[in-house]
Amino acid sequence: MNSPEELARTLEGAGYLADDGVATAAFLALRMQRPLFCEGEPGTGKTSLAVALSRSLELPLIRLQCHEGIDAAQALYEWDFPRQLLHLRALEAGSESLDIEAAEQSLYTERFLLARPLLRALTTAPCVLLVDEIDRADDEFEAFLLQLLDENAVTIPELGEVRAEQPPLVILTSNRTREVHDALKRRCLYHWLEHPDLAREVAILRRRIPGIGERLATQVSVAARRLRELELLKPPGVAESLDWAQALLALNRDELDVDTASRTLGAVLKYTEDMERVRAKLDALLA
Repeated sequence: MNSPEELARTLEGAGYLADDGVATAAFLALRMQRPLFCEGEPGTGKTSLAVALSRSLELPLIRLQCHEGIDAAQALYEWDFPRQLLHLRALEAGSESLDIEAAEQSLYTERFLLARPLLRALTTAPCVLLVDEIDRADDEFEAFLLQLLDENAVTIPELGEVRAEQPPLVILTSNRTREVHDALKRRCLYHWLEHPDLAREVAILRRRIPGIGERLATQVSVAARRLRELELLKPPGVAESLDWAQALLALNRDELDVDTASRTLGAVLKYTEDMERVRAKLDALLA
């Protein structure tokens, strides 16, 4: 890639319509070999960016989905204890005088190593590593990830150091449910993803949903933008706009009216409180 514009065209070929800011941030992450930390509201295309980079650059995508309580073993590697136990029993059955030291050494080889996403990313070069929703992990895991990003290597006590021949392209995402530490952000390039403007959202719907007309795509996009202006528990992202448009097409609708919008709100809103509030304003919302 020679420019952000070229990368934007490549991403468009993979179905991702990147604005200038996203294309520039992703281009710099590629060129500088730095992780890219993406923050923004849910549904703004953070995870989709990593998927599109993988497709457009023809690189394997390795995804680590963070959650509360995730630890290094779940993210890096584990030993396959049941297979190790079977192997040890087979050694005992096949030998009258078992060499304990040799048996122990044979248990800790790559044959019994279960590589989790971070280890697979180090040994799969090059690739795209998506660390999704890092804000859901705790401080200890964040510190562990910080060291791995610094060195692009990890030490397995029984096997030694594993170092990436080529650093993976790392995309970290956060919905900002908590603040990620500055130490991690300093290692990354940073970009905040906004909801797309109206024209871009219409273009996304028409690109991702074959057969949708411009009128319906525009109506859905306008309605979704107005919903985002309300104080909802869960404002809709582009993902919900896509679901809403697909639901309307499934009902053979070519325009969004009040009755159809009321019946299909479950495709775009995820809390009953939000649905009740919006139903009372549908006339004004779709005006």
